[in-house]
Amino acid sequence: MDRRFRCAMGGLGALVRGMAALALALAVAVGASAPGRGPSPPAAASSASGTPPQRVLVIPVRGNIEPGLARFVMRGLAQAQRERAAVLLEISTFGGRVDGATEIRGAIDAAVDAGVPLAAWVPDRAISAGALIAIAAPALYMAPDATLGAAEPRPADEKTISFVRAEFEAAARSRGRDPQVAAAMVDKDVAIPQLVERGHILTLTGERAHAIGFIEGLADSRQEALARAGWAGLPVDELAPTAGERLARFVTDPVVAPILLSIGMAGLVAEFYVPGFGFPGIVGLASLALFFGGHLLAGVAGWEAALLFLVGVVLMAVELVMPGFGIFGMAGLLAMGAAIVLVTGDVRRGLEALLAGIVVTLAVVVALGRVAGRRGLWRRLALPTRLGEAEGVRSTAADPTLVGQRGRALTPLRPAGTAAVGGRRVDVVTEGEYLPAGTAVEVIRVEGRRVVVRAVAGDGMDRPGADGGEGPGPRTGERA
Repeated sequence: MDRRFRCAMGGLGALVRGMAALALALAVAVGASAPGRGPSPPAAASSASGTPPQRVLVIPVRGNIEPGLARFVMRGLAQAQRERAAVLLEISTFGGRVDGATEIRGAIDAAVDAGVPLAAWVPDRAISAGALIAIAAPALYMAPDATLGAAEPRPADEKTISFVRAEFEAAARSRGRDPQVAAAMVDKDVAIPQLVERGHILTLTGERAHAIGFIEGLADSRQEALARAGWAGLPVDELAPTAGERLARFVTDPVVAPILLSIGMAGLVAEFYVPGFGFPGIVGLASLALFFGGHLLAGVAGWEAALLFLVGVVLMAVELVMPGFGIFGMAGLLAMGAAIVLVTGDVRRGLEALLAGIVVTLAVVVALGRVAGRRGLWRRLALPTRLGEAEGVRSTAADPTLVGQRGRALTPLRPAGTAAVGGRRVDVVTEGEYLPAGTAVEVIRVEGRRVVVRAVAGDGMDRPGADGGEGPGPRTGERA
């Protein structure tokens, strides 16, 4: 028991060292992987088919922008197209993920092309990624004191700024808005006389945006925005998220997702310190289920990511059973890391989430290790009684004289087991081959307490005492 416990501890220690090495590599990877016309006329009061809309569907775009919100907006736009309803996007957000905003922009373009009358209204703010959604609307209305812009991405490297700036310029140009104004919201190197100086990011109030002709008009309330869009008097319904969409939005939030992943990984590691399956394991599994399930509901990734993560967990478990940080441990860590990157849908965010999870897990391991040491948990997990020769147990000390001796396997060698060599039981191990009990073996080398054997032909093993015992010999009543 003590030997198995030391092996398990060795496996856990190797696992921690491997996770620390992977965390360092991820930290490096995260640092290196960063991603003049006037306004168009107001939204038409009828669809492209010429049929006036019979109702208006208000789609709220509130809170952090993430893939879950994108799926919610896409469902609303599809519903409006089926029901021949007009759409008012009510935008109130400080921003969020650029990929979520670009998905919503693409859905807006598709809906407009399909003939859905669409307008957007900003009652208070459409900041960062939210500004891209607002600019993509064919008609945009704002409250006088509402704000629009401040969309410099993070990280603010040349590659990311170039991409986001191009998205803003394309969205503005497609709706007849000034692309330079949109670019100034993203790139502080863009200067516009009497509007923004070089070195500053542009943010417009509703009054200022209307004064320069960047939006279609001002609206203090939803009713006023509907009237300016030409939909006054039509029945109005507000799209409500389903329970699954609320869960998906919560789990894919840029702040919540890394926390869930960290709790999940730390809970599974903490379970090792608790005899039986207890609270840490339940919390860890529940957190991981929320992390992966929410992203699956949001449509960010498919089931292959969750299956890949499970494969990684199995490989890590194999590594703990077979101590020595090797191919199973590395393959397990790589599989888990790849699954997390796949399920987040973004390489950089996936690496950040994985790095946060590993750092938290390592901190939990260190903390629990100290607590376990102070409270004597290791003594409760290990066998406290020392068994010696008086109890019929002999330890396998380094004994070079065993080399060349032959014996017989007393247990199956898979590849470790017990053999009778030199008149005593010896813990032995093969070079990887599996041998059944009773196989004749020969000691080929002794490495400290590790006795390595190999199978040999049966010649000489029929002699009395060849395996360290009395030998089979002829039985009474049998002919020799």
